[in-house]
Amino acid sequence: MSRSCRAPAGRGSVVAMTNSTTNSTTDLMLRRLGTTGPTVTSPGLGGLTLAGAYGPVDDDAGADVVHAYLDAGGTLLDTADFYGAGRNEMLIGRVLRERRRDEVVLSVKFGALVTPTGMPSAFDGRPEAVKSSLTYSLQRLGTDHVDIYRPARLDPQVPIEETVGAVQEMAESGYVRHIGLSEVGAETIRRAAAVAPISDLQIEYSLLTRGIERNGILDACRELGIGITAYGVLGRGLIGGNATGGSRANHPRFQAENLEHNRALVARLQDIADAKGATLAQVAIAWVAAQGEDIVPIVGSRTPAQVESMIGSTAVTLDDADLTRIDELVPAGSAHGDRYPTRFMHQLDSER
Repeated sequence: MSRSCRAPAGRGSVVAMTNSTTNSTTDLMLRRLGTTGPTVTSPGLGGLTLAGAYGPVDDDAGADVVHAYLDAGGTLLDTADFYGAGRNEMLIGRVLRERRRDEVVLSVKFGALVTPTGMPSAFDGRPEAVKSSLTYSLQRLGTDHVDIYRPARLDPQVPIEETVGAVQEMAESGYVRHIGLSEVGAETIRRAAAVAPISDLQIEYSLLTRGIERNGILDACRELGIGITAYGVLGRGLIGGNATGGSRANHPRFQAENLEHNRALVARLQDIADAKGATLAQVAIAWVAAQGEDIVPIVGSRTPAQVESMIGSTAVTLDDADLTRIDELVPAGSAHGDRYPTRFMHQLDSER
């Protein structure tokens, strides 16, 4: 993204959050999701890693991770009814029983149909399915409302207006506070926004995945006042993590020559990380956050130590010279391999 295309990249509001366990203080960014959405802490905590996507995590350890994030002052928890076939929602519900509900912003995706092996098979955006999915999510989460509710993908058989309209009905009934979208293209975003206010679009965005900069999606969101919650910020472990195990083996970026190339690409950033006294992962999170105050990174963590590192990314400051250098070292489009296996790429409205 050129400097002229980047939105103002200040830190946003900053609040000092005291960790009640360690009595340490961490500065977290506060950012609002779009012009109509809630204010949340950035980064947010993603739930997919706690549902076993990249290796097993038992429920006690998972609860410790969520508590660690909330104890540090974090507020944004992102989950989906299909993460572990409801297991992640039940885990968050367990944590919420020990917290005040109003200190958490729950972002929930719905609509993915899964097989007994946990693999997505299709998407269901019918209005009746929207209401049924929400009912089950509320039960598993142990709450009377979700803060942001979003279809995980576009159902090609159901107009987005019908899906969003059903969510809007649930909002009018008090079960939903805000409406989000996920992995849809600019045209679909505009159609959805004509039906109801949209708080944010959840979509993959990282140093290795920058399609929204060139396909009109980021421009459409900014024109309409819609925020971005960016997932895949660490490239599913390619940046500063373990790039093996779990479902990653089926992803083109983790196969053979692609994996070797992508690892070497990321390694170019090590000198910048060392100069900042940061990890590669922290630089990658900080880079996403620096692309605009309308963007909130969502990062998955499997241990409290990873939560601490993730929150520590807010201390990494990247100036214009740093951002230019990073663009030179890891140019847009330089990663090898699609971000999903071919059959899943075909299901992405955002890639059309």
